[in-house]
Amino acid sequence: MEELQAAGEALEAADGARDRVAALTQTVQAYEKGLAALREGLRQATMRESAIHGVFSAESERLAQLLGVLQSIEAAPESHLLLHPSGPLGTARSGMILSDVTPALSREAMALREALQEVAMLRALQEAAVSTLEEGLQGVQAARIELSKAVANRTDLPRRLVADEEAMENLINSADTLESFASGLMSATVEETGVSIAQPDFSEAQGVLDMPVLGRVIRRFEEADAAGVKRPGWVVATRPLTLVTTPWPATIRYLGPLLDYGEVAILEPGEGYFLVLAGLGQLFGTVGEVLPKGAPVGLMGGAQRDEDQAFLITSAQGGGAQATESLYIEIRRDGTPQDPGTWFAGPEN
Repeated sequence: MEELQAAGEALEAADGARDRVAALTQTVQAYEKGLAALREGLRQATMRESAIHGVFSAESERLAQLLGVLQSIEAAPESHLLLHPSGPLGTARSGMILSDVTPALSREAMALREALQEVAMLRALQEAAVSTLEEGLQGVQAARIELSKAVANRTDLPRRLVADEEAMENLINSADTLESFASGLMSATVEETGVSIAQPDFSEAQGVLDMPVLGRVIRRFEEADAAGVKRPGWVVATRPLTLVTTPWPATIRYLGPLLDYGEVAILEPGEGYFLVLAGLGQLFGTVGEVLPKGAPVGLMGGAQRDEDQAFLITSAQGGGAQATESLYIEIRRDGTPQDPGTWFAGPEN
């Protein structure tokens, strides 16, 4: 909520297309983080309720006996409980037993009451969370649409390179792997616009880069997948339509479909370096533009409607397998792949 409020203030203060894009990017990211936290909280609440119900089921016989004793004690007059048919000695003994049993029964009754209250509270939280989730999904979708419009209207980004459409088409047609395409792009002659742009040294970013997308790394550098295939990059599981941003100021060197990687963005964050982001569903920008740090590069694929249905199903089951999209990340230096684990920092790793 704090991040959304800050994004709203930035949007109101936006002066120009670039500021508006930055504010809308901040808005989308705030929604995504908030929804992720909400989903995780709802998942934990569902799991906790299931655990309590599991205890109730496992101890149903004992709890039934406990309730029966408590009801009989509540229904019987206190004076009758203190009398015993065998006379004063039996009454004294029963009083001593009752004095020992009553605190234990009281603790059991209190624990049962607290568990039932927790279940009621969890159910109320779940109902409220689903409503908040629906509102948040509508909000983030509206923000994504506005962001796409703002990026399309943005004309104030500096442009360092001019793309050679024919050379790029030839390179795409001749490349049979992502590696060969990146190598060809690295060695391709480019036409400079003559615009001088000072950029920070990318080597200083090693170990401190933010993740370009909100997600979880599921396959690391040279880690084999189920088919035994190893790739010199990371695979990040993320949700449909999640925003992808550049973690460092960078020049766009390529945008478009490539082989079987879906939509691909290749950025040049520094001389001799390429940052490859593959598997997107929508791309923003134009080849040659210089993006500031945190600028939107595109959105992941997938559909919001399918995501909502999958979430409601898996929430009821206590699952969390809604990250149906995969972003592939490579960092290359002079054509040689680098381990992203030495570059990115943060809890998503």
